Amino acid sequence: MATIVSIKARQIFDSRGNPTVEVDLTCSDGTFARAAVPSGASTGIYEALELRDGGSDYLGKGVSKAVDNVNTVIGPALIGKDPTEQTAIDNLMVQQLDGTVNEWGWCKQKLGANAILAVSLAVCKAGASVLKIPLYKHIANIAGNKKLVLPVPAFNVINGGSHAGNKLAMQEFMVLPVGASSFKEAMKMGVEVYHNLKSVIKKKYGQDAINVGDEGGFAPNIQENKEGLELLKTAIAKAGYTGKVVIGMDVAASEFYKEDKTYDLNFKEDNNDGSQRISGDALKDLYKSFVSEYPIVSIEDPFDQDDWEHYAKLTAEVGANVQIVGDDLLVTNPKRVQKAIDTKACNALLLKVNQIGSVTESIEAVRMSKKAGWGVMASHRRFGTVFKRR
Repeated sequence: MATIVSIKARQIFDSRGNPTVEVDLTCSDGTFARAAVPSGASTGIYEALELRDGGSDYLGKGVSKAVDNVNTVIGPALIGKDPTEQTAIDNLMVQQLDGTVNEWGWCKQKLGANAILAVSLAVCKAGASVLKIPLYKHIANIAGNKKLVLPVPAFNVINGGSHAGNKLAMQEFMVLPVGASSFKEAMKMGVEVYHNLKSVIKKKYGQDAINVGDEGGFAPNIQENKEGLELLKTAIAKAGYTGKVVIGMDVAASEFYKEDKTYDLNFKEDNNDGSQRISGDALKDLYKSFVSEYPIVSIEDPFDQDDWEHYAKLTAEVGANVQIVGDDLLVTNPKRVQKAIDTKACNALLLKVNQIGSVTESIEAVRMSKKAGWGVMASHRRFGTVFKRR
């Protein structure tokens, strides 16, 4: 049996130049695994707690404290452990070595979710290597999932919200090639729609409008959300995929939710007179009008992360045909997933492992979602990490 003999953490930089935690793990049989932790820009307030240094260095975003926690607390405690025992190792880190809790469960305030997750991911990779199986099969085995399917890719092609400098309130507009017969064909469809969208935007708004936003989608000077949907509808038709490629939205509505429980669709305007503030019911009806006019099959974070009432209303009214996805609402947290199941607040989970801070808890959130008949979308984070194999 291979056992863990070394765990070393360091501070590296993510794709946007912010510090993050990277972990190298070595086993007694020579197995080596490396993992690094991403982070998000528009984050939910209920996400597990990252540990940052504060102060002036790196604008307060340093992670030397989290790195130290891996090297002095977590690492020594895992020496001699079997890396294939993912659940046991995660539970040891989360429940015993850290042990901090809030109303939504294990919050990881002591050691930092970024410290725990870096190790959890490295353990998962090492476990797959020790068992000599691909990582995806190892994760499926831990989850008890015997039916493996490739997902439908969601192409983020128009950026707004906090991801772009235009006036568009809603954060992401995506295309989903649901009519493809294979992942290869889905990629072809997505790429062709993307390039057709580029030409549509260039023709309508000019060369400068094909610059991209923070998530890589186009960020033309669109004045309102319906205009973005029209662009997508036109690009899909021009590519010849009407009926085969549909639309998804990530609204990130918590970004423009106000204390008076209204939603400000003009929140990015400096001289904002408040004329575009609308109620939750009015926003719900706006989504319903979008769904009736455009081939929309997925709406993510349509309301604030605490607006359970309007989530449930929208799901009841359009959920039979539209995927209502909880991101900030659920933060990949099993307890919040259970509440959403009980209240019928949504019908799909957005999976982001760094929101909850361990592989085991992420798998549990997925299990619960699938048992409830929900869909699951696996997601990246805005501040990602890329590194070479050793």
